[in-house]
Amino acid sequence: MLHYVLIGLALLALAGVIFEEVIHINKAKITLLFGTLSWIALFIFSPSGAERAVIDHHLRENLADISSLWLFLVAAMTFVAYLNKKGLIASLLHRAMPESISERKLLFFTAIFSFVFSSLADNITATLVSVALILSLSLPPNKTMRFAVLVVFAVNSGGVSLITGDVTTLMIFLADKVSILNLLWLSLPAFVAVLILAACLSIGMSGRVRIKQQRKDIRKIDYAIALIFLSTILFTIFGNVLFEIPPVLSFLAGLSVMFIFARIFNDDDEHDPILEYIRYIEFDTLLFFLGILLLVGMLEQIHALEFLLTLYEHLPPLYANYIMGITSAAVDNVPLTAALLKTDITMDLPSWLGLTYAVGVGGSLLVIGSAAGIVSMSKIPGLTFGRYAKYSFLLLIAYTVGYALVLTLANFI
Repeated sequence: MLHYVLIGLALLALAGVIFEEVIHINKAKITLLFGTLSWIALFIFSPSGAERAVIDHHLRENLADISSLWLFLVAAMTFVAYLNKKGLIASLLHRAMPESISERKLLFFTAIFSFVFSSLADNITATLVSVALILSLSLPPNKTMRFAVLVVFAVNSGGVSLITGDVTTLMIFLADKVSILNLLWLSLPAFVAVLILAACLSIGMSGRVRIKQQRKDIRKIDYAIALIFLSTILFTIFGNVLFEIPPVLSFLAGLSVMFIFARIFNDDDEHDPILEYIRYIEFDTLLFFLGILLLVGMLEQIHALEFLLTLYEHLPPLYANYIMGITSAAVDNVPLTAALLKTDITMDLPSWLGLTYAVGVGGSLLVIGSAAGIVSMSKIPGLTFGRYAKYSFLLLIAYTVGYALVLTLANFI
């Protein structure tokens, strides 16, 4: 009976995530509530002290996994929050753009920028910056929709090849299913898929756009901190490949260098303390991950995730992973990926890379399927579920081509 109640709590949490825009309650609050309640119920209704000890052991393991993910994201998001607040990202973006550009070229420029930037920053920040660029163009609504659809797909695609870009990629990496070098290969097929979608969306676009130049003077210290951020990413990659240094350790070290550097060069005072930039990161996103991973850990504890294995028992991973990617458009990819990892499915490297791409990009097929889609829908007037769905066929084509290229390339790794 308890197991059914706990599964019911998980389903209620999932419903809260899906219908967040309807009930107007942040999904982080819902998942955190049901995630903690489910474990509390496990402790209360366990029949013996020995069983509670087992539950406590699994809870501690679950929290240890979550803490590594959390600390890494806090460090990475603090870097991006600082650079974004200082206007460095927006300034560099506008300096790279000409005063006048054709709509078609601008579409490709937006695709490339969103793809590259989302590899370095979290999806939400990358989407916010890209959407701000779109809205500054004052395009007709129908063309704004095309840019919005492209941004969602490009942001999700860019994040799959680096652990700094997408949480599901980071989760699969932390589970030792792929290496950082393996993931870097994903950037090529993911980029090709983005260009294919951009080419499809550019059909019929022939006008020109004047860009409002919004340049802002950037201090040398902000450039230096941007260099520290990029150096941290490179050190994380090479440190893990050469010496197996955990990425969370590298990023925390880089964050500490940023703090000390700001202090030495008098950029850390009572009016603008450097530590305060931790406040600007999306803690609601972090709390959502915490709640989801608690729920998935609970479901693993009661052996409720075994149903996911059914698909893999009846279909080869080639097709099962493709379907999981499409499923992530309706079910948030974070709980879906966490659940798949907890089932301990056995697959070869090409299949794991295929799954990484599928769950990272598949959420783009519907506007509610990813954080990038939700943010775009909340910021761009007129972007609704129905209007976005008109482009689902083009998105499916780009997703399918990217997935096929991943599997083709993975066989040569």
